[in-house]
Amino acid sequence: MERRSFLKKSAAVAGTAFTAGTLTAGQVQPSFRDMYELKIYQLSGGGGVNQLRSYYNEAVIPFLEKRGAKVGAFSEYSKEDPPKVYILHAHKSPDDYYNAIQEMKTDPTFLKAAKNYSDIPASQPVFERYETLLMEAFAGIPKLKMPPKDRGLFELRIYESYNEDAFRRKVKMFNDEELPLFEKVGLHPVFFGELIAGSYMPALVYMLWFKDMEEREANWKKFGGSDEWNTMRVKEEYADTVSKVRKIFLTPLDFSQI
Repeated sequence: MERRSFLKKSAAVAGTAFTAGTLTAGQVQPSFRDMYELKIYQLSGGGGVNQLRSYYNEAVIPFLEKRGAKVGAFSEYSKEDPPKVYILHAHKSPDDYYNAIQEMKTDPTFLKAAKNYSDIPASQPVFERYETLLMEAFAGIPKLKMPPKDRGLFELRIYESYNEDAFRRKVKMFNDEELPLFEKVGLHPVFFGELIAGSYMPALVYMLWFKDMEEREANWKKFGGSDEWNTMRVKEEYADTVSKVRKIFLTPLDFSQI
């Protein structure tokens, strides 16, 4: 009860400040930033995608939709074997995320809809295991940006930093300078998140959409050749902010809302 009360009071205070219209991008209150939960499923076999599709269509998506959340579902562009499925839950705030997690344990409508999935026997598991990355949206892009229906390719990027200060400086670089350039050259954002739990920390995670790989290659080339990028990347304050970049190419599954 104390945890729930604290979250609600925090959201109320943030709401008053936000409505007043006095916040800059760097001051956006956490309660007005999305909370992203990315689940990476290592499937047991080919039937796992169909079982996840049914579970999400019958239970998870209706449950989260009522709470204002969106679900993205993606397979790997490279079609590796054994396959992985990436599922994103985009919640409207940390409070919404926490409440949804708790309500999934007891909500009778959700539990009934999820029964077929829950009753799958141990001899036929859907997945070997899944990993969860939990992220808070950037102040500079506090809400999910829905792609158009003709999106065909997504690029998930994870930027690892060698320490917490380097991580903070890279987030600042995005918020202050890089995000406007991304929009300008056609690197279309879906979300940008600060990783608060999961592998790779300290790190930031973001997702871009493109129509296809050809558009992706052309627009990253525009970015790399731009005067803006070549000016900001040599600034002393941004030196040594990224120690490793991980790139994962994804395509949307038919039950994805994103």
